[in-house]
Amino acid sequence: MDKYGLIGYPLGHSFSISYFNQKFKDEGIDAVYENFEIVSIDLLPEVLDSNPNLKGLNVTIPYKQKVIPFLDKISPEARAIGAVNVIKVIHEGKSVKLKGYNSDVIGFTQSIEPMLERYHKKALILGTGGASKAVDYGLKSLGLETVFVSRYERPGTIQYGNITPEVIKEYNVIVNCTPIGMYPNTEVCPELPYEAMDSHTILYDLIYNPDETLFMKKGAAYGANVKNGLEMLLLQAFSSWDFWHEK
Repeated sequence: MDKYGLIGYPLGHSFSISYFNQKFKDEGIDAVYENFEIVSIDLLPEVLDSNPNLKGLNVTIPYKQKVIPFLDKISPEARAIGAVNVIKVIHEGKSVKLKGYNSDVIGFTQSIEPMLERYHKKALILGTGGASKAVDYGLKSLGLETVFVSRYERPGTIQYGNITPEVIKEYNVIVNCTPIGMYPNTEVCPELPYEAMDSHTILYDLIYNPDETLFMKKGAAYGANVKNGLEMLLLQAFSSWDFWHEK
């Protein structure tokens, strides 16, 4: 039986394990998906050795960047983004080769593209982690200018205190790549001048639990077009399966 899995720490509830095991059951695929909660990325070889029928992995926090030195090949997108969240495990005789991809960028780009209009030219990306790099790559591929927003003074970023109503009018696509507002801390949201938003504003939240974050709720109250990260997650899962079976 083929095996697929997720590496990260901590894992807790994972979308991937329920999605893929349901897929295998529904489609009669002789395979199983497991969570591999490893406290260090250095334990990856151990996971591979003890699961000789492993065909593919998803990668989550905090290993999307740390896994790169373990890979034999990496796709151009994943290299440009500097983060990997899908690994194809290739068995060649007794040796195992690993190829890394990034499905975040595919999932996000396909999900946000239908929302964009000709007046969406500039975007704010809240957060500077691995997911934000994929979002940046995706938005640029769709022709938008981007600026990262950070709580801290970092090169190439602006801080929340500098986001005025004028900035909101100019940067009318805002993507939340932070965990602010995620269950169970649903009563918080990024500090922005929401009152400057209108029907030309897009608020896209990578969070999917809860369905509607406070970030989305406050924007929608002023007419903003809002979306959560569930569709992106589904599209990522489709992409993972395609990458694992790429010839």
